[in-house]
Amino acid sequence: MDIHYPESELILNADGSVFHLHLQPEQLADNVILVGDPDRVNLVASHLDTQESETRNREFHTITGTRGCKRITVVSTGIGCDNIDIVMNELDALANIDLHTRTDRPAHRSLNIVRIGTCGGLQPFTPIGTFICSDISIGLDGLLNFYHSDSGIRDSVLEHQFHTHMGWQGQTCIAYPYAVHADEELIRRIGADDMVHGITLSAGGFYGPQGRRLRIPLADPEQNTKVEQFAYGAYHITNYEMESSAVAGLARLLGHQAVTTCMVIANRRTGQANAQYKNTMDTLIETVLERI
Repeated sequence: MDIHYPESELILNADGSVFHLHLQPEQLADNVILVGDPDRVNLVASHLDTQESETRNREFHTITGTRGCKRITVVSTGIGCDNIDIVMNELDALANIDLHTRTDRPAHRSLNIVRIGTCGGLQPFTPIGTFICSDISIGLDGLLNFYHSDSGIRDSVLEHQFHTHMGWQGQTCIAYPYAVHADEELIRRIGADDMVHGITLSAGGFYGPQGRRLRIPLADPEQNTKVEQFAYGAYHITNYEMESSAVAGLARLLGHQAVTTCMVIANRRTGQANAQYKNTMDTLIETVLERI
């Protein structure tokens, strides 16, 4: 029996486009680049050979075009896993729900999704300018805990070891971490052997949740020290950012392939940061577009 998605669950605009992204199904390519900054969409699109459509609503800016024989959609998500929840569900709706009948399409369409972002490095081997491929992401925001998932989606062993290492047992005020592996084929193709591979922490905020203290004391002043010391087999936690866990987790739940790549613009160990990173970001964009 077909599932019918009511208007309250799948909200569409008057023109039939999905509610937040303002996109129609024909505007979505199979290869999708996610960026946080709406202005970065233009930077990515400047590397395309053609541009066929452009839409913009709030922080969601989308351009679809081609590079060689590849059709590519570039979407800005804004900041945070909550926005990723919107973007990933609406991209999947465009791919796999008939928006006219509000029922699932008979054949599943799978997307290749690569996030290009910035992050804070957490290790001596992740100085400013490093390109990182998130082989595994740990979400500290709790998003995936609201979705049903089987044992094949999450790495429960990693979740337990990290939770125990951080000393969060019994602390009900902290969301239980969820750990998700990126798509193996995209890791090999996009990350290759010239990016640093490791575990990425996706935090629920930029300041306190990433161990930054300005005027408010932290609940755990030793948080980052513990994070930097954690190991899972050969993996170390390489960086903080705010989206990769939701990208990886929702992609797996929805049947898509996804991976996150980031450029380090701050190293938390050395206390250094580079806000003038746009030229280096251009190199990461070109690398991803060549490999997607």
